[in-house]
Amino acid sequence: MNNILVVFTGGTIGSTTKNGSINTSERQGFKLLNCFEKQYPKSKTLNFTTIQPLQILSENIFPLFWEKLIKAIEAEDISKYNGIIVTHGTDTLAFTAAALSLYFNTIKIPLLLVSSNHPLGHPQANGLNHFICAIEFIKQRKQAGVFVPYKNRNSTTLIHLGTRLSSSLQLTGDFISVQSKAYLCFEKNTFQPENEINSPNNLPTPLKADFSTRILLIKPYPGLDYSLYNLDNVDVILHDLYHSGTACSIADWGENYSLAHFIEKCNQLNIGLYMAPAIKNLESYHSIRILIDQGAKFIWNMSLESAYVKLLLAYGNYHDTHAIDQFLNTNIAYEIID
Repeated sequence: MNNILVVFTGGTIGSTTKNGSINTSERQGFKLLNCFEKQYPKSKTLNFTTIQPLQILSENIFPLFWEKLIKAIEAEDISKYNGIIVTHGTDTLAFTAAALSLYFNTIKIPLLLVSSNHPLGHPQANGLNHFICAIEFIKQRKQAGVFVPYKNRNSTTLIHLGTRLSSSLQLTGDFISVQSKAYLCFEKNTFQPENEINSPNNLPTPLKADFSTRILLIKPYPGLDYSLYNLDNVDVILHDLYHSGTACSIADWGENYSLAHFIEKCNQLNIGLYMAPAIKNLESYHSIRILIDQGAKFIWNMSLESAYVKLLLAYGNYHDTHAIDQFLNTNIAYEIID
């Protein structure tokens, strides 16, 4: 008998459609279990314990959501379970996957996040498929860590490492891992390796479920005016980058449009500024070197979602720059790409 904790949090997989509006429903999570029991012939070999600590569409979540979710999971006796399944919406799935992966870096059982592109009653909904895959992962793989099964359109179901899942591709409901390198493929009820993933080879890093909320995330675009940002209540900034790991470093259009000038301002205000995502190479663009010389710090070889959540945990758990940087540079949950 496999004992599995199912944590309902809402999202599309926990929603219904009424009068053209999709919203969470208190009973929809249990509909998932009913659908599963009808389709899965060996459901009697499973013992589910269910909790519903939150009920929210994932676009509405706040870092406090992760703290409440973690507290609810830890209130259970995790040692009596073979695995944990958390239902979740797709909009912020990659951020929550990163948050749970980093926090639960010492977990001894599999934890899988299950979502759906449509409410379960929709003929194209993939949520039940993901739930079945999660059950089989717990039964077959028994691998500790945080994972996300997801089936894109016209594709097989892939298993993504929690810290390497990217947010959904624009104007689709499809997901990929960073660098398009998923961990496993689930086909014909078996798991096959998609890519070789090296172990972090680091000591476990116990953390408090304390996610700082004084962090500003800035995304680059042509014409970004840094003077529009109020930095009064900001401790640290994470600056997103273009795909080549760059952002505007020149002041030809005015100092307000130059990241190099903005870094100088942040230094004067004693506000840390980190940049991601970027691959660390022997060769780099001149704009990157200008930014490094100006004092910016790169979070190398990590997805934007993992870099953001790791900064939240860093500033929630540590209080000096050395400890923060050491934590950011330590690979605790496969978040740093080889």
